Amino acid sequence: MRAVAVYRHGGPEVLTPTQWAAPVAGPGQVLIDVAAIGINYHETYERSGLYPRELPYVPGRELAGTVAAAGTGVTGLSAGDLVATADVPVPGGYAEQVVLPADRVVRVPEGVSAEQAAAVLLQGLTAHVLVQDSHPVREGETALVHAAAGGVGLLLTQVLRSRGVRVIGTVSTAEKEAAARRAGAHEVIRYTEVDFAPEVGRLTGGEGVHVVYDAVGATTFEGSIASLRPRGTFVLYGQSSGTIPPLDLSTGVRGSVKLTRPFLPDFIADPGELQARGAAVFSWITRDGLDVHIERCYPLAEAGAAQADLQQRRTIGKLLLAP
Repeated sequence: MRAVAVYRHGGPEVLTPTQWAAPVAGPGQVLIDVAAIGINYHETYERSGLYPRELPYVPGRELAGTVAAAGTGVTGLSAGDLVATADVPVPGGYAEQVVLPADRVVRVPEGVSAEQAAAVLLQGLTAHVLVQDSHPVREGETALVHAAAGGVGLLLTQVLRSRGVRVIGTVSTAEKEAAARRAGAHEVIRYTEVDFAPEVGRLTGGEGVHVVYDAVGATTFEGSIASLRPRGTFVLYGQSSGTIPPLDLSTGVRGSVKLTRPFLPDFIADPGELQARGAAVFSWITRDGLDVHIERCYPLAEAGAAQADLQQRRTIGKLLLAP
């Protein structure tokens, strides 16, 4: 089958279109004909070697497609069912087919397309953990959302807004500001033009925000901490600009703040929890009208270009591959 593989660590150019052995479903597994594949930052960390993986491998942790065959012992799924996953145990999604444990896929309901499912499940699960677990948001709070026009940022902004939270987003361009505002951000700061931490202070009357959701890391970390009110929560869920530096948490220096680093697999390790959270995410589309913004769908062979566009922040919303 056609696939994209990584034979050596490096930049986007190491993503190599190739022929790869077609998988076969074993006991408890399903064979998926892949329809759409999501691109995410985790895959760039693996490709670069920051998150080491044994070479060679086929990347890809989020996808949607139809069940082609089910192995022995599989119940509740049959050929033709549309399913999605955000949790490929062994990367392999950049391909025409993939085999997955049946309990690691989520059935996609009527009213949600394969493209929407591939685009929303991983980042939707992330948003679900951020607002339910990392900092259970309450109506009337104020949140700072970095990269508010990114894949998670646009979803997170919509979910926070629907829960009565005031959203302050940061973006880099006027186009991204418009996208963040369409998603429901009350205030948007272009960090390329103004230092965001003092601006957050101005917008909150000097009080700061209840929670900061930061997927950027190194370049925003200090300002994120400075933007918090006493007893606020800093949620670091990504590091697109690099790892954060050491932090002095001496008493009185930073105030009474909480820091947390959620790791999504810890919140969906139990199959039942994965199914419940996945169903909740899809209900945001079918029940609440959540808008899933798909910026572009690339041919499978252009996976390198897709990852490069993601890392260079040239995109708004979600990027997909189509086998």
